[in-house]
Amino acid sequence: MRFLTGQQVAALGGLDPHAALSDVTDATLLMAAGDAVMPAETHVPLDTAPGKVYALPARVGGRFNATGVKWTAHRPQPQDALPMALTVTLINRADTGVPVGLVESGGLTAVRTAAVSALALRHAAPREVKRVLLLGAGVQARAHLEMLRAHFPALSCLGLWNRTPARLESMPVAALPFPCEVYGDLREAQKQPWDAVITCTGAQKPFLGPEWCQSGRLIMQIGYHEVSFAAIKRATQVVVDAWGEFRHTSAKSLFQMYRAGEFADDGWSADLAALLTGAWRAAPDDCVYFSSFGLNVFDIALAARVLQRAAQENVGTALPLFGVA
Repeated sequence: MRFLTGQQVAALGGLDPHAALSDVTDATLLMAAGDAVMPAETHVPLDTAPGKVYALPARVGGRFNATGVKWTAHRPQPQDALPMALTVTLINRADTGVPVGLVESGGLTAVRTAAVSALALRHAAPREVKRVLLLGAGVQARAHLEMLRAHFPALSCLGLWNRTPARLESMPVAALPFPCEVYGDLREAQKQPWDAVITCTGAQKPFLGPEWCQSGRLIMQIGYHEVSFAAIKRATQVVVDAWGEFRHTSAKSLFQMYRAGEFADDGWSADLAALLTGAWRAAPDDCVYFSSFGLNVFDIALAARVLQRAAQENVGTALPLFGVA
């Protein structure tokens, strides 16, 4: 068994958007075929409310041959220099149960989330995506910026907005292959004819209302509660990465709406598997709302792939277990 730091994970290709997209695609198809499972999460509260620590288990077969758990501490108001979310992932072989490794995996979570968004942009958008508005300037926004650079280099325009404009100054936009425009006023950004709007903020209250739901547009919610119930109701199609037991507990807007009795259990149109198999497509005049919950089966897949490469290149710190290095 070996331990990998975040830097080693990156050096081994863990943050490569092309590899991440391949991993997410394969894991989704394995789920559809019954060769990947994702049990319900469990959590315990931190002493500093509302912080929690989550255990997110999953198994994924195929080339990954992995079972594991992502262990994440969410700290809404950290009083130290560490990230708000502290994440490690433990991987065992799915066939034998032998421990494989432990990795710092915050970066993997960001890149797999962006890979899911790439699939949605390709397969859930009502029209070809040429103009994208990206809201936010944190870890997820940066991962999505890199995803757009890698997978959508022919965009005609990328718009950027953040509640704190100064944070946009450090966004790595200089090397982007498409033009970029920064908006100081969200109302001005809203007036533009975006094909897709991606929300990657830490907003605690919704700030996207029904006026954002335009014909031919894809609205993608990556954060927890940025999109209002009224906006979701205005959308003509609702697409999810998955619809699972987490709908009973998740703070995501769509699941809050479900628990409030304002969204039906069968009110969604498609999930990732339906998108990848071509079982569902939006009409050109639809307004599609995509809720990205974040599936831990993808974290297990990415961590397994990185650990396979680490074993090939003998990278990482050996952790002797059960008397064996």
